[in-house]
Amino acid sequence: MRASDSTDPAFGFASLDALPIKYLLENCVICLDKVAGPTSHEVATWVKRVLNCDRVGHGGTLDPGVTGILPLGIGNATKAMQALLLAGKEYVCVMELHAAASEDQVREVMGQFVGRIYQKPPLKSSVKRTLRIREIYYITIIEMTGKLVLFHVGCQAGTYVRKLCFDIGEALGTGASMKELRRTRVGSFREDEHLCTLHDLKDAYQFWIEDGEETELRRYLLPVEFALSHLPVMTIRDSAVDAICHGASLAANGVVSLSTGIKKGDLVAVKTIKGEAVAIGKSNDTTEKIVKAGSGIVAVVDRVLMERGRYPPMWKKRPPSE
Repeated sequence: MRASDSTDPAFGFASLDALPIKYLLENCVICLDKVAGPTSHEVATWVKRVLNCDRVGHGGTLDPGVTGILPLGIGNATKAMQALLLAGKEYVCVMELHAAASEDQVREVMGQFVGRIYQKPPLKSSVKRTLRIREIYYITIIEMTGKLVLFHVGCQAGTYVRKLCFDIGEALGTGASMKELRRTRVGSFREDEHLCTLHDLKDAYQFWIEDGEETELRRYLLPVEFALSHLPVMTIRDSAVDAICHGASLAANGVVSLSTGIKKGDLVAVKTIKGEAVAIGKSNDTTEKIVKAGSGIVAVVDRVLMERGRYPPMWKKRPPSE
């Protein structure tokens, strides 16, 4: 067993063309551009109708008025959506000051919010209003015109940008509120690389249904592994795959390699040597201790992603006691 600096062994996206479209439509993720107005649940329902599929789930809710990236899991990939709830996010926000302030003042105060901050969710939120610690990775002012401030912010999952604007306004002494918000990144989903609109998806699906043309549709159907690319990885032997698919915990002797920096309790992606996603699990220990371990359980499976039978069973059930 060895530790690897890579958090995501290459899945081989070049081989995506070899996967049948029908398989992808039951095991893929989509980076959808949500418009202002509908709820995230409504958008997921529309996609379900467009693709004529049984299950669609979203990874990270966007308020009705917020636009941008809404990751969607299709079919079996809905099980992977929980992993995106912990992924870092990036937003472009328009903040409106309630009184005049110079750009230098705004820039200085915003800089004070980079790092770990305390936040209490706003009144209109779906979570309990308790004081929490969240991390702001960066804040960059793009443009400032009068009392309007356009800025980029990268932050930990669970950060409320509306509350961040309010707190910046309090620190400035002017007051401030969020005017517009757009999400531009969720984990590895990026606005400039993977985004598609509902209309794009509908057109691409119809091209495939009516003309058998699948090029456009393939652009939008990403493998489920893509949704896990921000997670540390435990790579397992082929002989361990089927047991994990049946819900077994991961033993040390089944691990070939794993990412560095794993901590006890971290969510991890369990993958095959080829890079196929088998499951999402929780680590029982740190990378260092797992590498040294010769036996014992190193991760508990939380969600099985791979269907049973893809890899042959190489484990035996215990015979019934006589």
